[in-house]
Amino acid sequence: MDTQKSMLAGIRLLADLTDDQFAKLDKACAWKRYAAQEQIIDRDSDTRDVFFIVEGRVRISNYSLSGREITLDDLAEGAHFGELSAIDHHPRSASVVALDNCHLALLSPERFAELCMENPKVALRVMRSLAQIVRSSNERIMDLSTLAANNRVHAELLRQAKNHMVDDFKAEISPIPVHSDVASRVSTTRETVARVMNDLARRGLVERQKDTMVVLNVEALEDMVEEVKGE
Repeated sequence: MDTQKSMLAGIRLLADLTDDQFAKLDKACAWKRYAAQEQIIDRDSDTRDVFFIVEGRVRISNYSLSGREITLDDLAEGAHFGELSAIDHHPRSASVVALDNCHLALLSPERFAELCMENPKVALRVMRSLAQIVRSSNERIMDLSTLAANNRVHAELLRQAKNHMVDDFKAEISPIPVHSDVASRVSTTRETVARVMNDLARRGLVERQKDTMVVLNVEALEDMVEEVKGE
C-alpha cells in the first residue's frame, strides 16, 4: 500500500474517497515538512493552498494591534486548514505555526475545487467545517463582549473539559493547559489565568495530577459559566 495514500486516508475530510481517488489525490498534492515553531502561513499572504495534517499539530492565531497573540484554534493529525482562501480567493485571514514537527499535504485551490465538485460528501464536510467556525466565532465574540476575564477563563476551561470527559462528571485534560495559551485564547493575561486556576483549585473543582489537569466537577463549572451568561 502506498504510504502517502494511507496518510491521506487518515484525513477526516477525505473519509469517503475510493482507493483510486486517493491515488489521484496523492499525485496532486505537494508534501512538505515543517519544524516545530516554524511559520506555515502568514496572515494576509496571497497563498491559496489547502493543507492536510498527516503528522503533528498546528496553531491558528491572529494578532492584535498591540502585538498580543490571539489563539483561534489548535489542529492535530487528521484535520485540514486553509480552505477559506481557496474558496474565496482572498488573502489569508490568520497565521498558522507548527507546534510540533509537522508533515503536511498541500492541495492547490483549483484541485480542491475539483475535489469538492466531484465528491458531494467532501463538499458537505467543508460546509459543516465552515459552519462550525462561524458558530465558534459567534460564541467567542459573545464571551468577549459579555464576560469578565475570569469568567472567560472558566468558559475556556469548560470547553476543554467537555472535549476530555472520562465519565459523566469528571474530565482529564492532558497535557495541562499552559496559562499563556489559555490567556491567548480568551484575551487576558497569564497572571489572571493563574489566579483563576488557583481559585478553582481552592474550591475543589480542579486539581493537578502529574501532567494532567483534572476537572472534578464539570457540572459545577458549567453552572458557574451559565449563571454569568444568564445575567
